[in-house]
Amino acid sequence: MPKLEGKASRRGYRISDKWAKTVVLLRDAGLRPHIPETRRLSRATLSRMLDSYQMVYVKPTHGSLGKGVMRVEKADGGEYVYQLAGVRHSFRSFDGLYHSIRRDAGGRSYLVQRGIHALKYEGRTFDLRLVVQKSPSGGFEATGTVGRVAHPGKIVTNGSQGGTILTAEQVLSPYTSPMQRARLKKQLDGLGLSTIKSLRRRYPKMLEIGLDIALDRNLKPWILEVNTTPDHCPFAILPDQTMIRRIIHYGRSYGRTYPLQCNKAKTIL
Repeated sequence: MPKLEGKASRRGYRISDKWAKTVVLLRDAGLRPHIPETRRLSRATLSRMLDSYQMVYVKPTHGSLGKGVMRVEKADGGEYVYQLAGVRHSFRSFDGLYHSIRRDAGGRSYLVQRGIHALKYEGRTFDLRLVVQKSPSGGFEATGTVGRVAHPGKIVTNGSQGGTILTAEQVLSPYTSPMQRARLKKQLDGLGLSTIKSLRRRYPKMLEIGLDIALDRNLKPWILEVNTTPDHCPFAILPDQTMIRRIIHYGRSYGRTYPLQCNKAKTIL
């Protein structure tokens, strides 16, 4: 069982341990089907999960902004490939793959997570960032959802890694009708609210979260990660400022301030 602890500040209540958050969320029967299998990285877990899923993500237990995340694949011919940043590495043996991943990990603790074949927008993988906050009137609300489209050649969608920010409607329109999008939005908002309620059972001081959600080909949402001090720049750079104004207003009500120096992400493909 991991040690669960948080640190409060004007910038939020930070839980940096991805494994600790995953353990908490897996206790919730309603959320469990939406969480990709996640294990601590070891030789055995990586081998088994590659055999099961053929594609996994290896990510630092403590980390942010998509730094250090690797996508690892097992090809039909038995070749192993992983990508870190914009560089791909190929191996004929699992041993060579594992040793190279460990070398890139640099002694840090890592997790291995089932890879989700997420939907794409104009050929580029995207996910959704959904924010949930404590409302000034009490209770919790989903205050914004935005699409994040990966930079060509990159495996993460973070704006700091060259990703592009678009509205949720833009990235979902090729796959959904207006009625389907409304139903999906309601489902996603419900997942966000369930997530913060689950986390608050262990971390009662938590007042906001940002969920990174991938959608598969069946439009099933998968919670890839929960950020406890989310970067709100994706909302700040949108032409329509409605969501970021609401986020700032809600945050101000509980003493949260946002350093929105947003000069890396863009809103045009």
